[in-house]
Amino acid sequence: MIELWIPITIFAAFMQNLRSALQKHLKGRLSTGGASYVRFFYALPFAILYFVAVVEFGGYPVPPANGLFLLYCLLGGVSQILFTFLLVYLFSFRNFAVGTTYSKTEIIQVAILGLILLGDTVSLMGVVAIALGLLGILALSVANTAVTWRALALSLFEKPTLIGLLCGAFLGASVVFYRGATLALGDHDVVPRAAFALVVSLGMQTVLMGLYLLLREPGQMRAVLRNWRPALGVGTAGFLASVGWFTAFTLQNAAYVRAVGQIELVFTFIASVVFFKEKSKPLELLGIALVIAAILMLILFG
Repeated sequence: MIELWIPITIFAAFMQNLRSALQKHLKGRLSTGGASYVRFFYALPFAILYFVAVVEFGGYPVPPANGLFLLYCLLGGVSQILFTFLLVYLFSFRNFAVGTTYSKTEIIQVAILGLILLGDTVSLMGVVAIALGLLGILALSVANTAVTWRALALSLFEKPTLIGLLCGAFLGASVVFYRGATLALGDHDVVPRAAFALVVSLGMQTVLMGLYLLLREPGQMRAVLRNWRPALGVGTAGFLASVGWFTAFTLQNAAYVRAVGQIELVFTFIASVVFFKEKSKPLELLGIALVIAAILMLILFG
């Protein structure tokens, strides 16, 4: 029988893919900071309503917050914001593609950070599956950019590579911190723990990034409100994705969740072939095959 966290993760990955697609429609209307902010600002009201519904209609008590929980929420939110800004900074480099490829080592960093901070261990089969998935991601990156395997090896100590690795570290840290936040709430039911962690984290991100925009890009806050129709779609999809991620993180090791979440790449590949009639390259097919194999290994043996 398939464990509950697996379909929840697949749902989260699908909604994240949809959010990314909807977010592209905001390009040109908002700055990078503004376009990033809508995912927090317009998702927060839905998160609040969801948490209230869980408590009022689900009959769950409000989990008692504690200092460790709030710290994990804050660290997770800040890490995710820093990842976004570092990724944007990475695009300013001439060979940014190398750095972005290295940023995708996030899954390995999730496994390491999860072990150090939370004591989450990964089975031998899980290590093999994660390694296969990472190879698949790298193969897809090489197939879709001008980056070569030789370039990846030769640029190991260059600045874009280090920034890319730092991107992956912050993204991985946010995942581990969010799982830590839900675990810090103790043995309460999964749904209210995930919902509470989500609403607190989103609230912190909305305030922090909102202050940044008001101070550094004051016109963007008005643009965020003016473009509420397309932004609302981004917020809705982002909220649904976050509900899935937080619930899955509460149920399972974050490294396993992110590994299965790589199915998002499969969704993207299918969309490019079916809807956009793009021709696939042999290396792309290999990458997708490796990602699928890794996901199946985790589902069946992880």
